[in-house]
Amino acid sequence: MSERYVVGVDTGHTGALREADHLLRAVAAELGLGAEAVGCTHHVRDGRRPHTALSFALPSERAARAARQWLTDDASSETGAPLGVAFGEDRHGPDELVAGAAHAAAEHLARTGGRAVLYPGAGALTGVLTVARLLEVSAVDRVAVLGSPEGASPEAKLVTREHVRPEWRDGRLVLAAMPAAGGTLVPFEVPNPTPCCADH
Repeated sequence: MSERYVVGVDTGHTGALREADHLLRAVAAELGLGAEAVGCTHHVRDGRRPHTALSFALPSERAARAARQWLTDDASSETGAPLGVAFGEDRHGPDELVAGAAHAAAEHLARTGGRAVLYPGAGALTGVLTVARLLEVSAVDRVAVLGSPEGASPEAKLVTREHVRPEWRDGRLVLAAMPAAGGTLVPFEVPNPTPCCADH
């Protein structure tokens, strides 16, 4: 899929990543994006507070402009909340949120940053898969094992935990994984992390 048509969206979301994932999926559903869509979350550190912005790769300029139109007209009026949107040189919304949206779109376009939540084959990554199978059925390009200079062996088994979030690194979607019980691997990102001080 072409990544030339990327729309960045910033709602100023400061909650947990799983909440950002839910927001991303909700926006993708409203935009009518299919299984081939690529949608990412991005850390935004500029401005008054760190937060998470979103980016969506669209199949054509027409689709991207339609998405931009929906986001700036319908989405803003439905929620009543400020929204920053960036597509190419086109900007809409409050300055800080526009900057975050532009940051997300630029990272996605350059494929230098962004945590992929939606991507081709993501729905097939369930249960236990070999690394070779994961690379075969999804848009993930590489599995990197923490602490190892080499990538994961194609025969290595990955316990997906139904939560596989690769990131753009140097133009490739790379999944960070770590060793687990029984010689398996698991994605580095935990599906439902325990909030700090949850027991206090």
